[in-house]
Amino acid sequence: MPTLAVNKRARYDYELLQTYEGGLMLTGAEVKAAKKGSIDLKGAYLSIHHDQLWLKGMHIGKYGPAGEQVGYDPIRDRKVLAHRQEINSLIGKKETEGLTILPISVYTKGDLVKLEFAVARGKKKFEKRESIKKRDIDKQLREELKKTRFN
Repeated sequence: MPTLAVNKRARYDYELLQTYEGGLMLTGAEVKAAKKGSIDLKGAYLSIHHDQLWLKGMHIGKYGPAGEQVGYDPIRDRKVLAHRQEINSLIGKKETEGLTILPISVYTKGDLVKLEFAVARGKKKFEKRESIKKRDIDKQLREELKKTRFN
């Protein structure tokens, strides 16, 4: 499963509670542009309208060999295909707990373009500091283990 794009800020700014997978409805030129790497998830989020899941704010650049694409909007809303039960649980969580739905990564699975997204809660500033400290401590421990293993 080659990864096409990753939302790096999602794991830093949010605590990811539960992850899901869904398909993306794209045009042919958008699929080719995404597979070429012309995709950006910065600032993207998912919303629910009329019991359907929509990805907003994701940028997919034009695919040059497709010719002139009149009226192409690179940040248009794109429909996310998910199971009805998953959408219903997302609606419940979003309304009751005040959580956010964020895209984490876009990747291919066979010929299909898939989206990994998560229900997330925003981190406070002190929580971000704690996660940085934890990451640094883990890194130091790994380095110490390498030193002791090779000596």
